[in-house]
Amino acid sequence: MGTRRLAVLGAPIAHSRSPLLHAAAAEVLGLDWDYGRAEVREADLGAFLATLGPDWLGLSLTMPLKRAVVPLVAAHDPLVDLLGLANTVLLGEEPRLFNTDVAGVDAVLRDAGGPYASAVVLGAGATAASALEALRRQGVARRTVAARDPARAAAELGGLATDVVALSTAPLAEADVVVVTLPGGADPEVPVPERIAGVPLLDVAYDPWPSRLGAAWRAAGGVLLHGLDLLIEQALIQVRIFTTGDPEQRLSREDTVRQAMRAAVGRSMVGPVGPFMED
Repeated sequence: MGTRRLAVLGAPIAHSRSPLLHAAAAEVLGLDWDYGRAEVREADLGAFLATLGPDWLGLSLTMPLKRAVVPLVAAHDPLVDLLGLANTVLLGEEPRLFNTDVAGVDAVLRDAGGPYASAVVLGAGATAASALEALRRQGVARRTVAARDPARAAAELGGLATDVVALSTAPLAEADVVVVTLPGGADPEVPVPERIAGVPLLDVAYDPWPSRLGAAWRAAGGVLLHGLDLLIEQALIQVRIFTTGDPEQRLSREDTVRQAMRAAVGRSMVGPVGPFMED
């Protein structure tokens, strides 16, 4: 068919590193891909999808499209139906939705340590839901969400969280692991404990880096996990989907692909997944 087109969609989108990651993967695998980016708002997503021709292979989705896309595409991976959100579209005769964020969060947190008994997730959007599902799959018994609007967060996140509190009362001192899903540059005014004995905090935003909260966490003795590492891991699974249609099917040169993706965004490579601790 010749060159296959792909893109990451969202608003804003200029900061996205996804084109770098997928270009690196395509080079290793010898794929003729043209992966770009397009600023698409929620109200315009349906019209954008309708314009895509047969040369289009797939899409990556970011804020604010992860929930908006679900009613627009009929075929869903089971995880999409469970959470009501998707970040990947495999196009073709029967487009299908997938969620790779859950596996991405899972990979980063497992590599950072664990097992974890208690977790705090800051924020209550689509990425928070994926983080909570990843934590549930790891057997984290206490999963607290801290949000600006606790009532709305409780309604939207359903049974994924065991407790929902206001951001200002986030029990960070009691957490074995923290996941921050707030937008990059946001100042959540969350009280950081004076000392944190190596507790990992994954800040999913990577622009700017580190965030004000991330810098305070590291200064207090915590371990700061880079949002780019999550982006890499979920993108690797997207490459599986775009090439095989199966998020569980490992690539023929997966470790080499991961290493090339990490190099493309300036992340050092040691071992099959890590390290995730920011220098």
